[in-house]
Amino acid sequence: MPSCDVAVIGGGVVGCATALALTERPGTSVLVLEKEPSLGFHQTGHNSGVLHSGLYYKPGSLKARLCAEGREALMRFCDQQGLRYARTGKLVVATRPDELPRLADLEARGAANGLTGLRRLGPPEMREVEPRVTGLAGLLVPQTGVVDYTEVTAAYARVAASRGAVIETGAELLGVRREADGLVLETTAGARHARFAVAAAGLQSDRVARLGGLEPGAHIVPFRGEYVDVTGASADLVRALIYPVPDPRFPFLGVHFTRSVDDHVHAGPNALVALAREGYRRFSWRWRDVRDVLGYRGFWRLALRHGPMGLGELWRSLVLRAFLASMRRLVPDVQRADIARGTSGIRAQAVARTGALLDDFHLVSDDRLIAVINAPSPAATASLAIGRHVAGLARERFEL
Repeated sequence: MPSCDVAVIGGGVVGCATALALTERPGTSVLVLEKEPSLGFHQTGHNSGVLHSGLYYKPGSLKARLCAEGREALMRFCDQQGLRYARTGKLVVATRPDELPRLADLEARGAANGLTGLRRLGPPEMREVEPRVTGLAGLLVPQTGVVDYTEVTAAYARVAASRGAVIETGAELLGVRREADGLVLETTAGARHARFAVAAAGLQSDRVARLGGLEPGAHIVPFRGEYVDVTGASADLVRALIYPVPDPRFPFLGVHFTRSVDDHVHAGPNALVALAREGYRRFSWRWRDVRDVLGYRGFWRLALRHGPMGLGELWRSLVLRAFLASMRRLVPDVQRADIARGTSGIRAQAVARTGALLDDFHLVSDDRLIAVINAPSPAATASLAIGRHVAGLARERFEL
């Protein structure tokens, strides 16, 4: 059967970045296994395309460090490969008095994470940046931008392949058998042998870890985020990126406006518990995924803690005017005739048995397998740094 030193399970942006990092050292044979017919199909291909600054993350955390490192590395990579991106900056807007202290906390956190050029703005200054925005105060964050992560993932794979990596699509992992000389990976494309493996399986990360004999230490609860397309005269109301002040109790950033790298404007996402890990339609469901969520004690603890917020997200999903109301908190002149339901994405959020949402990136490993369990936003921004971090762990643990 085909054999390699390291198999990377998952062909999203993190998996392909890891393969790229592993091929930086000549002599290591790398195989990428992706179950879909194309790379970057799930979280990578269904996100907002934001190149994150690192504003929100706890100083000293893996997220904060790898986001800052990865952001700069990704922009250099895009320059080298001729990929489209724009460093637009973003405006975080406080619209209520109770958000002003949280805005100040964000500014302090951003400074602690090494961001430069942060500026507190009053209403007149905010309108110089975003003329149609409204609010009590704003925070301008220059180190934010937009990029197409599907293009980025394809470029990672292309460069890795030029160094000898083999990329296989349509190869879904069905089982893992441990042998004395490595792992036998049973896939829909046949069996593959690897001395070691790295799993970067996103929405299936906990399941893949268990297939490989690892306890993930958390359970993936999928959250579906819906976007609204903004067109016509309302699209002209947004220059770049406009964000609300996030609720610190929840890891989601709230409905925000993004002008993408292809100059389209969208708003969102909201955050709903999804009934299918890979179901992007509004009422998609899969019995196995529903059973896994409802049968997990950590989910019920999470639901009790955040029930009212969850009901609000559901209402915003069902009633487009409620979504519009969230948009108008930031940009009041958006017109109902100029918005329509757009795409959806699914966020793989790891939840502990206590009901706590894992905030930082989370990996588990043994002497044959490293599994990336929790890698939500800003994982795409941080992908090159995550890939190098994981590759470093692999070289150390596997003695590559």
